[in-house]
Amino acid sequence: MPELSDTVLSLARQLWDFHLMKHVLKPVDCILALGSHDLRVADRAATLYLQGYAPLVVFSGGLGNLTQDMWTVPEADQFAAIAKRSGVPDSAILVENKSTNTGENIMFTQQLLKENGMDPLSFIVVQKPYMERRSYATFMNWWPEKELLVTSPQLSLEEYPSDEIPMERVINIMVGDLQRIKVYPDKGFQIPQEIPDDVWSAWEQLVALGFNKHLIKD
Repeated sequence: MPELSDTVLSLARQLWDFHLMKHVLKPVDCILALGSHDLRVADRAATLYLQGYAPLVVFSGGLGNLTQDMWTVPEADQFAAIAKRSGVPDSAILVENKSTNTGENIMFTQQLLKENGMDPLSFIVVQKPYMERRSYATFMNWWPEKELLVTSPQLSLEEYPSDEIPMERVINIMVGDLQRIKVYPDKGFQIPQEIPDDVWSAWEQLVALGFNKHLIKD
């Protein structure tokens, strides 16, 4: 396992800060919580609903790359259960539990809303902190006519790791996600995002230090 030195954490913080969109939230038509291994995303979505940011919450996610070996219950179903326990009523919740990646999150949510006769014009997407930018780029690729804000659990890099997702794994995933931000626009998966030179340099250094477990395999 690569050493988690002060240098590594400083490089990781550059990626973390880039992944955050830092959007200022305002009321919208729909909150869309994208499923993952991080159940705190559900808490954030529920809190935003209870604070009056939107009248509808969609939870989207089946079992994806990181959760298929962890759980048997789809991500969206677990998220919805957390929201209900927090006080979000059933009538305000829709569940899409088949998607396995971010693109499918968006496309399957489009289908679900259409089936329910709904066409929200504005969204708050809730994701993990280091997935904010990639979620934004993916959503705007597949649904460019919508108004979008992105947010996540309000945690720093140092606060984020847990027993289930230690710091080393967080850094590996961030490195992989930055690579995807760079290459996925050419594949038609995302809109382009300009990556500052210092952020890409930090990425290169982290890869050289061994944080390569989540890179795209050729």
